[in-house]
Amino acid sequence: QLVESGGGLAQAGGSLRLSCQASGFPWDEYNIVWYRQAPGKEREGVSCLNGDDGSTYYADSVKGRSTISRDNAKNTVYLRMNSLKSEDTAVYYCNADDVYWGQGTLVTVSS
Repeated sequence: QLVESGGGLAQAGGSLRLSCQASGFPWDEYNIVWYRQAPGKEREGVSCLNGDDGSTYYADSVKGRSTISRDNAKNTVYLRMNSLKSEDTAVYYCNADDVYWGQGTLVTVSS
């Protein structure tokens, strides 16, 4: 399973680090994707960490102010977001190759 944490209320311009802790499967062999869904909007793929080679992908909406990383010892993938904007407000989910999904963590950015 995947369990997200780290969401909450943040000020615009601030930072948050979201965590996605994996258990029960060989998560480091999967591509881990962070998605987000804002109220009334479609789900958006935000960032991806390739399980094979560790390469990363960022959506244009977060590129340059976000970093995806992993800690193998903690079975955790992180998404750090800086320079937060009100449009970053959404429920953030992590996903492992569309096989495993977390329950989501809410990020609210106040301006």
